Amino acid sequence: MEIENYLKEKIRQAIEKSKFPLDTSLQLHLTVPKQKEHGDLTTNVALLLASLINKNPRTIAEKIVTSLNLDKKWISKTDIAGPGFINFTFSNNYLFSFLEKILHQNNTFGQSSLGKGKKVQVEFVSANPTGPLTIGHGRQAVLGDTIARFLEAVGYDVTREYYYNDAGRQMRVLAESVQLRYQELAGQKVEFPSTHYQGDYIRQIAQQAVEEKGRSLLEGNHIEYFKQLAEKSIFEDIRKTLERIGIDFDVFYNEKSLYETGKIDEVIKELKNKNLAYDKDQALWIKLSEMGREEDRVIVKSTGEPTYRLPDIAYHCDKIKRGFDLIVDIFGADHADTYPDVLAAVKALGFDTSKVKVLVHQFVTLVEKGEKVKMSTRKANFTTLDELLDLVGEDVTRYFFVNRSMSSHLNFDIKLAQTQSDENPVYYVQYAHARICSIIEYAGKQGYAAEKSIDLTLLTSPEEITLIKELLTYPDVVKQVATGFEPQKMTTYLEGVATAYHKFQHAGRVDDTMRVVTKNQNQTYARLALCQATRIVLANGLALLGVSQPEKM
Repeated sequence: MEIENYLKEKIRQAIEKSKFPLDTSLQLHLTVPKQKEHGDLTTNVALLLASLINKNPRTIAEKIVTSLNLDKKWISKTDIAGPGFINFTFSNNYLFSFLEKILHQNNTFGQSSLGKGKKVQVEFVSANPTGPLTIGHGRQAVLGDTIARFLEAVGYDVTREYYYNDAGRQMRVLAESVQLRYQELAGQKVEFPSTHYQGDYIRQIAQQAVEEKGRSLLEGNHIEYFKQLAEKSIFEDIRKTLERIGIDFDVFYNEKSLYETGKIDEVIKELKNKNLAYDKDQALWIKLSEMGREEDRVIVKSTGEPTYRLPDIAYHCDKIKRGFDLIVDIFGADHADTYPDVLAAVKALGFDTSKVKVLVHQFVTLVEKGEKVKMSTRKANFTTLDELLDLVGEDVTRYFFVNRSMSSHLNFDIKLAQTQSDENPVYYVQYAHARICSIIEYAGKQGYAAEKSIDLTLLTSPEEITLIKELLTYPDVVKQVATGFEPQKMTTYLEGVATAYHKFQHAGRVDDTMRVVTKNQNQTYARLALCQATRIVLANGLALLGVSQPEKM
């Protein structure tokens, strides 16, 4: 918030004027008080100084306040609370000027140049093309895309990347799974291993092979055909699912290319040159124990097949070489124990891993009436993202997936997600937006067109001032999410704005003079401006979450 920087500078000047020592290590913080009667911002700087100079903190606070030279256009009141907290109350003039800023900037309100000139890569989903996207993949997909949207909002040049695992054992097993189902459909009796991929989607791909090739693939080695057919079919479904929830990747990076371009061999060679790898039991091991990790790991099996750590190391070396200022990796909790090995190896190879930010999200469980729900067994032992989207829709899915901290396990409440009432948080926020649109439309029919000169000083009720103060913090929430990677802060914020708006609207129901459209034209224009500013904030916030902003509900 711009006013925070203003206050910090004024407080520093007051400390110097009061001849208190201004220690460079002193952290000057301004926070929102828990109790509204304590103003809009508060600082504990007097308490911090007291520990340095051994004086009563309230005495220090009184001297600082006396020395403060604050513009009344910004701050209407300064007082001292408790043992020495200094509280500040915004002036209405400041609130009104901010309201004008929202109206002027419209759909760019909240955007900034914080990351201007910097390139960021966000890698997420990166699911193997061995089956449909699950609800776990769905949470990661939404988290990744939402974080990318916020980074773009504060000026970063963002590349969304999907690491396409099209090599290794899992692809061989996939091909064998389809081949076995093909043989079964062609009338042969087969034993289908439990270790292979289950579900109707495998049978559907095999049926496609029957339709294309008949029984011609029963003789000879055709494993590459089955691999390519399965990979193409599954990945096309993955892309359609991602498109359905508004996610479009800039780069699909093939794991296979790491082998074809020699990047895997380069990593092995460099590890050996640095004496960071050794042969044992006919396998190649990496000396992770010398890199701060607990134990060494195999990176090439005795069969000659690399383990997944090796291509991941090569991939991250390549990502850093591409010159990104920040690399954001989003992984599921099943990667929590393995990604530190990869980064340790990348660092040992001489790369700057401080550019890499790893975000780990917890799993998703579908629940209804407190009980775990298994929606379908059509596609083996998991629920697909498409099935969830069919059940609750795209908006609810996206909103619910970011409505809790990614570090928390998510219990996705199906009944709540399907509820069209205030209990459903996304409905609650969207309804506030739609209600505002209806009021603005109604006002237009009553002859209230756009007004160039609006007297915002008429907005003096507690409900109006509270709503404006909620709108003030939107740009800060955008920056907090972009720098702290916590999208749930935006959902919490939007629900707070919706609550403040609903209270403002309710005041109009119990008191006709508080209605938006009244016989007082000047008052009406002022309240329409407040409604429009609220609509802008709700719309901008929902857009950053990838959630629609309905005008009617």
